[in-house]
Parts: sequence; C-alpha cells; structure tokens
Amino acid sequence: MSSASASGPSPATAAAAAPVETDAATGATGPMTQPPKFLVDMKAKFCRMCGGRLELSTPPEGKEWRHVCQNPDCGYIDYQNPKMVVGCIVEHEGKVLLCKRAIQPCYGKWTLPAGYMEWNESSAAGAARETWEEAHAQVSVIAPYAHWDIPMIGQAYILFRASLAPPYTFSSGPESLEVALFEPSAIPFEELAFSSVSTTLRLYLEDLRTGSFRFHHGVIDKRPGSLPNDPGAFVVRDHMALSVDLAGPSGGADTATQQ
Repeated sequence: MSSASASGPSPATAAAAAPVETDAATGATGPMTQPPKFLVDMKAKFCRMCGGRLELSTPPEGKEWRHVCQNPDCGYIDYQNPKMVVGCIVEHEGKVLLCKRAIQPCYGKWTLPAGYMEWNESSAAGAARETWEEAHAQVSVIAPYAHWDIPMIGQAYILFRASLAPPYTFSSGPESLEVALFEPSAIPFEELAFSSVSTTLRLYLEDLRTGSFRFHHGVIDKRPGSLPNDPGAFVVRDHMALSVDLAGPSGGADTATQQ
C-alpha cells in the first residue's frame, strides 16, 4: 500500500507545541490554563504504583495535563491513552453479518462484530477473535477496510473485510441478542449502534455499487454529550479513500493510490 504525504510541522516541532485554548468571548488563543474536560471526567484518583493521591497537573518535563501522583517519593504519571477497537465486516454469499447488542451502550441496536484489541495480538487477529466472541463465527480476514479516529472519546477503530470460514456457522455470543446475515440493501441503518459502524457500512455500499473496494481513513468528530448512534451528532472529516487491488498472486493488497 503506497503512502500519502502531507505538509505540516515536523515531529520535533509538533512534540514541543504546547496545548492551547481559545477564549470564547475574544477568540484569542493562549496556553491551556485549565485541564481539558475529558481528563477531569476521568475517575483516576489513586496511583497504581504506590496508592498515593493523583491530581491533574502539568509535569515539569511535559506541557500536557496529566494525572500525577502527589507522593514526593513516587511522582508516577498516569498516562491516559486512546483505546483501539478492531472488528470485521463479515461477508457470506453476498450478505453482511451483523450482531444485535445485548449490552450497553446501544442495547438492542445492530453493529459489526468488534471490540477492544488485547495485548499480545495483532489488529487482524483481534478482529477475528472479537467476531468469534460476539457471533461464534470463524472468519478469514481479506483486507483492511477502514480506520476511524474518534478524538472526543479517545478511540481508534480498525475494521477489516473478512469472509465467513468453515463450518460457515454463526450464533449469538454472550454480548449479542441475535446474529444475522443481511442483504446490503436491507442493512437497518436506523437501528445501527455507532457512528463508526454506520459510516463504514455506507461507504461499503458505495464500494459495492462501483465494484471496487477502497481503504478508508478519516476522523469522526462527535458532538459533546451526543448518543453513540445519533446520526445527526457527528461529522466525518479528512476522509481519504485508497483504491486497493487484491488480484495479485499473494492475495494481498498490491497497489493503492490516494483518491
């Protein structure tokens, strides 16, 4: 897969840049004097190293707000990093496999089988594992299909196209009320669970119509306080679509061009 270049600050410049905030009344920008809300909302209270009290502050060696242990003999910085969600668009005989959620959020809504990536596994292996856990389906991963960053909730989604593998069976796992194959035209978009899933499946239908699957990357900006499945509460920006040729002898992605 070929890479796409973009202009911007060098890594050294970006690393040194301090977070800024904008004054709502004047529009002026300056150093962030208060911690961001998403950090305030996190329930990090005690140090995992010594049990001491955590407080939000800016460590001397950094410029970002962090949860820092107040024990002078410790000083551990409790980094809060984004989580990676991996999953599959499972294809079988022209249909797509969906799971109806048995847990919150979005109980009773349909979704692609997906979940948090675990330690000591690749993203593709994690996507196949999550498919087995939620749909009791064995799959063969075909190719990466979409990568969505959702900064507001600190998540990145990596979704793969996959085919149902022998014995070609599926059933509800503990996190699913129901598992079913849908004709593409019958996908229940009004009953889908997440913005990442609805965005992915709409693009999947586009690619089906053109007969050429692409790899999609972009950012999903969600409105603060919105529900995970509110169709009017998010926008997709910086969308890139790369054409992928799977016709090579290895079965892998041989060429890709930015569109």
